[in-house]
Formats: sequence, structure tokens, C-alpha cells
Amino acid sequence: MIVTVRVIVLGGTGFVGPHVVRELDRSGHDVTLYHSGRTEPDLPSTVRHVHGRFEELEGHVDGLRALEPDVVLDMIPYVREDVARLRLFAGHAGRAVAVSSMDVYRAFGRAVGTEPGEPEPLPLTEESPLRTVVVDEKYDKVGVEEEAAAIEDLPVAIVRLPAVHGPGDGQHRLRGYVRSMDAGEREIRFQEGVDEWRWLRGYVEDMGHAVALAVAEPAAAGRVFHVAYERSWSEREWVEEIARVHGWSGDVVAVPPEDLPEDERFQIDVRQSFDVDSSRIREELGYAERVDFDEALRRTIEWERS
Repeated sequence: MIVTVRVIVLGGTGFVGPHVVRELDRSGHDVTLYHSGRTEPDLPSTVRHVHGRFEELEGHVDGLRALEPDVVLDMIPYVREDVARLRLFAGHAGRAVAVSSMDVYRAFGRAVGTEPGEPEPLPLTEESPLRTVVVDEKYDKVGVEEEAAAIEDLPVAIVRLPAVHGPGDGQHRLRGYVRSMDAGEREIRFQEGVDEWRWLRGYVEDMGHAVALAVAEPAAAGRVFHVAYERSWSEREWVEEIARVHGWSGDVVAVPPEDLPEDERFQIDVRQSFDVDSSRIREELGYAERVDFDEALRRTIEWERS
């Protein structure tokens, strides 16, 4: 039996957020969004909107607390200071959820050269070592997770997302490949080594489903969850999957870095690939992908063309 929860979503109008909101609403949960109003996606009329900037949240917090939320979800905490938003609800909500990233791991630091040492063993689990070096003061998901774990009277679930593709992807992860294929190019070239480098991926609607489960399921309280496809693909394999769905019949070719324009050269240690064990969210929350893999790629390809 589904137990209805009252949810306050901080953000929720960007890439993944609308999928979370729609699923929670479909499941009968009471959803209130706090957001700036700059983006107004097509959401059910039953979803409540409160407009304001995050730096104005304290001025709205009494009204939001009066809604007696069971769960507060922050879709976009980027640095540890952002966790102050959740702390405002300690003692006023039963639990919280914060969206994080797979790049919190020390393995990511190994790949990009900020964490010295040999490659980390795979697959990564939710207990694998995290990064210790902050390389961007505007992006520190490790700090977010540390601050969230330290909040008293508010257990926070963490959902770590992979590279997410789908309609609305602001990073346009498939765009370059789709354009090359649509143009009829006969080759897609990769730097030697990068073509065999593996990374983690997921489709936007599936990622929304995972976050919605963490919101709706009381068992998620205080837990950390990976969510990604059960398989990781090398860059070569990933392009071959896109080509299969697209219908492109060209070749994927590995070339020395000096044969590529400087802005296309990867500065990563290709010895550190990524695989994760995503069994926890599947077993504890019942997560499974909802969108067929080929259909997810097809929708993404069509969106990139538009």
C-alpha cells in the first residue's frame, strides 16, 4: 500500500526534476515546489508552486514548514553551503533527500589527476572512498554529502546520479555524435585509450524514477544509493549503441592524441574506468529502469536533432 507523503521540492524545474515531480504526483503524493520561476515546465495542476530565490528561502520557510512536510528534496545542492537549505527543515520534516553525483569518488579524482595513486578497484560501492581534493569551489558534492550527514533531527538520503542523457540535457552528451551521423560522416574518431574508457550512464526519466523512490520510501532515510544502468559502456561501445539505434554504419576509429584538435584531446588517466554496483537501490527500493534502452536513445537522438 502506498502511503501518501507531503513533499517540498527545492528546485525541481530543470532536467531531472520534472520527472520526479510528475511521478510523485501520479502516485498521489502532495507536492510543493519552491523555485525561482525562471523555468516553468509542464507540470500537473495539482502541484503547488512557491516562487523565490534560494537566498530568499528563509523568508518563505515559515509558510513551507506550515505545510508539515514529511520529506524535503533538494535537487540542486552544489556546494556544502547549500545544505543550509535542508537544515532549515530539521525538526519540521521527517527526512530529506539530496541529489549527488558519481563523481564524488576518489576513482574520479584518479581519472582526472587530482587524487594521486593507482586506479581504484571496481566495481565501486556506496562505501568506496570519496575524493579529498576540491577542484572547483562552485561544485563540491563531497562537501554536500558531508554536511547533509551532519544535520541533526533530519536523516538525509543521498542519490548519486551518473552521466544522464535524454530530452533537455543541457550538456548535450549525444549531440556531437548525432550530428556526425546525420551528416553522413564515415568515421568518428577517438583518442587512443579513451575509446576503451568506461563511464556510467542513465536515462533522465529513469533517474527521476529513482529519486522519486527515495522520496516516497521511508526505508531510504539516511541511506546512500547509486543509480545507473547495470552495465557501463566504453566510449567506443557507447557510440556503437547510438549508431545502432540511429542506423549509422560508419566506423569508430582510435587515433593518437596529436591527430586530434587540441580541444578534442582528453586529459584523463584512462586506466581508471568506472563500474558501480547498483544493487542497493534495486533491492532496497525496488528500482528498475522503466524506459527501454533503445527507446531512451531514440528519444534522446530525436531531441538532439530538434
